[in-house]
Amino acid sequence: QVQLVESGGGLVQAGGSLRLSCAASGIIVNAYTMGWYRQAPGKQRESVARITTGGTSNYADSVKGRFTISRDNAKRTVYLQMNSLKPEDTAVYYCLQESSGLVPGHWGQGTQVTVSP
Repeated sequence: QVQLVESGGGLVQAGGSLRLSCAASGIIVNAYTMGWYRQAPGKQRESVARITTGGTSNYADSVKGRFTISRDNAKRTVYLQMNSLKPEDTAVYYCLQESSGLVPGHWGQGTQVTVSP
């Protein structure tokens, strides 16, 4: 049974930093493309960052140069380092294990990030 548990969210002032963690059980994180998504109130969920099985990462234009996705295979954890946070980064952040072949994808429950002006 796959379970993804996010942590590390909170309230931070603009310009500050947070590191989100996504602890996975039931999967090996480097066997799947893993991603971070976010959803702000009244908006659709959007992709923030992804890291492929080969280690290639890609980012939404809005976070390039500020956010970094990484993973620790031994700890089965995916991270999102967020620097230079802006109020528009305020959202619930979700971890995703993307589907692969017959293996379905799975979402975490989300963690709230609030950036004050």
